[in-house]
Amino acid sequence: MTPLRLIFVGFGARARTWLQVILANPDLQIVALCDPDPAARTRAAEQFQGIPIGADIAEVADTDSDAVLLCTPPGKREHQIETACAHGLHILAEKPLSDNVATASRFVDMAETAGIHLIVGLNFRYLGVTQAMRDLLRGGAIGTPEFGRFIYERWRDGTQDWLNKYPLTMDHPMLWEQSIHHFDLMRYVYDAEPAYIQAHTSNPSWTMYAGDTNVSALIAFENGITVNYQGTWQSGHEPMNFNWRTDGSEGIIVQREMFGDLAIARRREPDLTPVALPDHTPWISDATELLKSFVATCRGSAAPECTGRDHLQSLFMLQACILATDRRATVDIDEIRAITS
Repeated sequence: MTPLRLIFVGFGARARTWLQVILANPDLQIVALCDPDPAARTRAAEQFQGIPIGADIAEVADTDSDAVLLCTPPGKREHQIETACAHGLHILAEKPLSDNVATASRFVDMAETAGIHLIVGLNFRYLGVTQAMRDLLRGGAIGTPEFGRFIYERWRDGTQDWLNKYPLTMDHPMLWEQSIHHFDLMRYVYDAEPAYIQAHTSNPSWTMYAGDTNVSALIAFENGITVNYQGTWQSGHEPMNFNWRTDGSEGIIVQREMFGDLAIARRREPDLTPVALPDHTPWISDATELLKSFVATCRGSAAPECTGRDHLQSLFMLQACILATDRRATVDIDEIRAITS
């Protein structure tokens, strides 16, 4: 079968992982690249000799291609998405789709009008631990799940060369760049949409980020599950503390590491029992599965996953956290939906 022909947009820090995964997939072929930075284009030209490389997506959009990968900052995608839609190119975009919920909603409408697939790179859905937790909950392994606790504490030095620099100047970088993953995971694993949120965001005195890096939230879902969420990029401690526990009527499930370490205990059992998980290479295995899904979607052989329309529901949670902080009050998700409709 002919490989899916891909235009690769953005040659920054995150591109390294995507390129490794794409080049290992025979179902994908990079046919053009673009980046506004001359130094990035020079690096791309050294690695991809003979392939068209432009400063702007419009310079390479007429290349014989099927789709684009937007490995670009979320605040600078209007022209990129408009160009892709105008040329009928399917889109895989790094999360979040935009750093503005109303703009993200407009992107979704544009793609649907153009008749193209708009998929968001929510790779953590494809972790073996995520799939296992979802299957256990769906199978009633701990009875009816009713409340959870999600803790993510990390010292993220945003000045390191291997990280993108734009989060340093973002408003609410923790929410937009990290919590968005966690909110998506909650919705996906619990198979539920949010109802209302209470939240408070802040920034410690030692922070290197302009926007708030601490997020505390109480999230209530429509199916009755409530989650206490705490996330930070400036905890000042290593290693990362990741702990996601879900309590049900008959026991608990807990994930104690971002890429694995899942365990379960039934009521009155004295010890947690580890859950067997498939072998996994962090960042690579999950991105590989995401790309497989994207290719299948573009070929029409599988239903789309991680769609822009679905992603909006997680962005609504993020916007609700911001409003709840500003108002010091509970925010209903229906209010956010109404504002962006």
